[in-house]
Amino acid sequence: MIFYACDIPEDLTYDIERDVWIRFDGEFATLGMTDVAQTRCGKFAALSFREVGKKVIQGKALVTIESAKWVGPFPAPFSCEIIATNEEAFAKNILLANKEPYADGWLVKVRPTNLEAESSHLVTGEAAAEKYKERIKELKVNCLRCID
Repeated sequence: MIFYACDIPEDLTYDIERDVWIRFDGEFATLGMTDVAQTRCGKFAALSFREVGKKVIQGKALVTIESAKWVGPFPAPFSCEIIATNEEAFAKNILLANKEPYADGWLVKVRPTNLEAESSHLVTGEAAAEKYKERIKELKVNCLRCID
């Protein structure tokens, strides 16, 4: 779904309050910043990834992101263990998430550690699209992507 130029793929799961998209693959999950979040953040300037193997509780930072507008955490949508980061790709192109937030711009891959107890806030499909429409209107966001 595209709404105010914001791309909200309906095949993903979302933590809307934290602006995190989730792609589950068996016992693992790939996480990234939504199009809405990367627009609000602005062009990335620096990323500080937590180390692989680190266990992070729900709501705590998996990555610290610095942009021209903002410095803050990319929060865990649920408690997890980091199994991979996209640090190498971001070292080559810091704007990956600003260009392709749902593909090459993923941030971390994790193993959820308490998903059953911490997943009631996650939404998918049409429900996610509708909630994001409300959020986009509330925040007055019109998404933009970086270009070369």
